[in-house]
Amino acid sequence: MKTMIYSLALTALLLPLGSCSDEDPVLTQKDWDGTATYFASTDEMTFGTYYKPYVGYVGDPMPFYDPVAKDFKVLYLQDYRPNAETYHPIWAVSTADAASYTSLGELIPTGTVSEPDAAIGTGSTIYDEAEKLYYTFYTGHTAGQEVVMVATSPDFKAWTKNRSFYLAGSDYGYSRSDFRDPFVFKGDDGAYHMLVSTMEGTKGKLVEFTSPDLKTWSHAGVFMTMMWDRFYECPDLFKMGDWWYLVYSEKHAVIRKVQYFKGRTLDELKAATANDVVTWPDSHEGFLDSRGFYAGKTASDGTNRYIWGWCPTRAGNDNTNVGASPNEPEWAGNLVAHRIIQHEDGTLTLGAVEGIDRKYASEQEVKIMSQSESGVANNNGVYTMTGDSYMLFNRLQVHNKISFTVKTASASDKFGFSLVRGTDSKKYYSVIVNPEPGTTRKVNFEEEGEEGKGFIEGIDGYVFNTPSDNVYNITVYTDNSVCVVYINDDVAYTNRIYGIQKNCWSINNYGGSIEVSDIKVSVQE
Repeated sequence: MKTMIYSLALTALLLPLGSCSDEDPVLTQKDWDGTATYFASTDEMTFGTYYKPYVGYVGDPMPFYDPVAKDFKVLYLQDYRPNAETYHPIWAVSTADAASYTSLGELIPTGTVSEPDAAIGTGSTIYDEAEKLYYTFYTGHTAGQEVVMVATSPDFKAWTKNRSFYLAGSDYGYSRSDFRDPFVFKGDDGAYHMLVSTMEGTKGKLVEFTSPDLKTWSHAGVFMTMMWDRFYECPDLFKMGDWWYLVYSEKHAVIRKVQYFKGRTLDELKAATANDVVTWPDSHEGFLDSRGFYAGKTASDGTNRYIWGWCPTRAGNDNTNVGASPNEPEWAGNLVAHRIIQHEDGTLTLGAVEGIDRKYASEQEVKIMSQSESGVANNNGVYTMTGDSYMLFNRLQVHNKISFTVKTASASDKFGFSLVRGTDSKKYYSVIVNPEPGTTRKVNFEEEGEEGKGFIEGIDGYVFNTPSDNVYNITVYTDNSVCVVYINDDVAYTNRIYGIQKNCWSINNYGGSIEVSDIKVSVQE
């Protein structure tokens, strides 16, 4: 009886379909490419550029150039949501170009709830050529204690924890609960050195240990005192050309950014924060990106030095929920890589990775779908924009590269671009280049439109020098909701913006006069 009823119902459903003519089909596919209204899109399961595992998220990367395999290994803390009672095992990916990744799976599991690495924190990897052995030093974390631990491997596949080795801060007069993020490097003196982030009383310190063989370590004292009651997480020390650099992540909720110090010698570098007095190393005040990029650490193949960090997700997929102080952004997200650019004066900025750029090889048609009633003039593909004006372009795909050049009439002209924008959008999301006092500019993230809240304070901005020729070469990579913006060789601005894909985008002018040229959109093939 059930079968008969089902068959009758199915027949009744199909009969109207059969009566329709070919000229008047019941089901039609909307031509979205010909429209410019808002589309409620969501992230795909996979990311084409900025790696995320199928399950979970990337936390605190530990990049390492493997001299045996001649590639980069990026170890990271695997974040599950929710995490188990023990959490953050070390997983890894390999890459040759900081653009395409192969998962190596779990390398170092967490310990049991009764062991000192019930939870794992970040660290670093180094290869001992004499022993033909990889060493990964990492943080073991329990509710009341953090210690430095180590695991070794002959092949980067099978790892063995050394259960007889650990360094505890309390054994040397430092904090029991804040003693983490070991970074190991081989110094010019031939010895191995380890930096650890800790507290001495109420004061943040980077402390140093030394070893002749990676097995026995001696306390060498304080490497650097942290300024202004800050805490420098995820330290990374390297020499590039004639300069020494310390890259670190500022834990303080007000800042939460990746920064650096520099010095022509190691002693000069260490003295940068002496007595809590500092002259910031450059006009960027030591910042390397926005609050959308954290826990950045570097590795070099001898030609390029890259920095890897994670771009946090947003609670509720809310583009405005960025973690304004005293709140914090969601922990972990996607793996983002930049190329480190060193300038003649030793300052550092971040630029696009060549391998990433090569992935976006399929150029797309760019069409203006809508524009302001006035203020836009076209001269053979070069657009002059005056007053409050905009150009709205056709829909993006899921993985996009947007590039264009802006020349401002003066150093005070304000411009930007918007994503997740349609002709009917009550709110949309903009990256805006603002004039600042003196000779600087500032990149801000804003929610515009009649229902937009304006400046989103939690993301903060990025300050950079105004180009002397007033020319801004802008490149934007979007991979699902991850959005990375580069301006000349001066700015890297990482962000998370949900809903970019399948929606239109715009270039905007705010009151002044700008010239826009070379507008291009490419996608991954």
